[in-house]
Amino acid sequence: MNKFRLLTNNITKKIPSMASATAVITALVVVLYLGFFQDFSETRLSLHDAVEQQDDSHITPTSQISKQRHFWSKCVRDNSVESISGFDTLPDHIKNFLYYQHCRHFPMLLDTPHKCGGPKGSAKVFLLLVIKSSPMNYDRREVLRNTWAKERLQNGVWIRRLFISGTQDDGYNKKRLNRLLALEQSKYNDILQWDFHDSFFNLTLKQILFLEWMERNCPHVRFMLNGDDDVFANTDNMILYLKNLPDNNGSKHLYAGDVIKGAKPIRSPNSKYYIPTQVHNSGPYPAYCGGGGFLLSGYTALIMYNMSHSIPLLPIDDVYLAMCLDKAGLHPESHLGVKTSGLYIPDAKADRYDPCYFREMLLVHRFLSVNMYVMWHDIQNPDLNCSPSSVL
Repeated sequence: MNKFRLLTNNITKKIPSMASATAVITALVVVLYLGFFQDFSETRLSLHDAVEQQDDSHITPTSQISKQRHFWSKCVRDNSVESISGFDTLPDHIKNFLYYQHCRHFPMLLDTPHKCGGPKGSAKVFLLLVIKSSPMNYDRREVLRNTWAKERLQNGVWIRRLFISGTQDDGYNKKRLNRLLALEQSKYNDILQWDFHDSFFNLTLKQILFLEWMERNCPHVRFMLNGDDDVFANTDNMILYLKNLPDNNGSKHLYAGDVIKGAKPIRSPNSKYYIPTQVHNSGPYPAYCGGGGFLLSGYTALIMYNMSHSIPLLPIDDVYLAMCLDKAGLHPESHLGVKTSGLYIPDAKADRYDPCYFREMLLVHRFLSVNMYVMWHDIQNPDLNCSPSSVL
């Protein structure tokens, strides 16, 4: 302050006009103020950047996330399928599937292209959790984000999470559900959504759309868990299993889960899994991993996608993915820790949610959200004491 007074006194002595002196002093004050404000702003900006870097993704800074999306026009239905013999007798959902069976691209509503750190950085992701979720299943997604699907560094490797979804309902309710996903995306950045009707018969389409996204944005990911949003997964155990695979860091074939063999297309119209001959006219399905949840290497996932280009879509997604691998001469392997049909508890009087039954498992289908949340925290308890009879 004394230096400032001395400077102004020198100026007034040299300027004969008091008005001129006042004008110069005013200008000098403005210059000093602007310089101070600029320095202060730069300091705030650098501090803000430092905080952002601490909070950012462990792979890609938020400021570098691209807003670019890949746009596709709406796929037009193929009315020529109406000439298929027996088409008029088919249920409406089968007809609708045939109308759009050729469609492989749909507009993307929500994207997170740098989830894996970009194509070049995707090898840093050891386990990518790819979770099929319908828009209305908010409670399931919230529980998973806070339990086994939490993004974290586990045993020195990164776990990342994605929910894949379509759209549901029509009119105002469709807008509300889309708004719900958009709000979740703004908070968690973990949703891929396409503009197609999210239904059981469109699960295969959802899988193919994801694999296309993966090839473009996450081609070097090591391993993936592909599963439903109502499975209980012990991702800690998965990391241990995958890290101990002999001579496989994701660059070799892996397709492991609860293997189903000898299954045939179900021809009963009353079944959820009804596949008429107009959709698929062949013998037994190849061996496949139950779609509730299975493990894939990045290598296998890319082969799966490449083979899909030449195989017509089948509405049963787990069977279709196995068909793609079967064409490449690749087959599933069974893992006793994956139970997509539920966990058999021999004692009828026992608590079927006793954490000791689940502590050594990789994945069990299916769980209500409340049981999922409790189970995850129970198996994390270091004081959990399990007797030999309570371990399956």
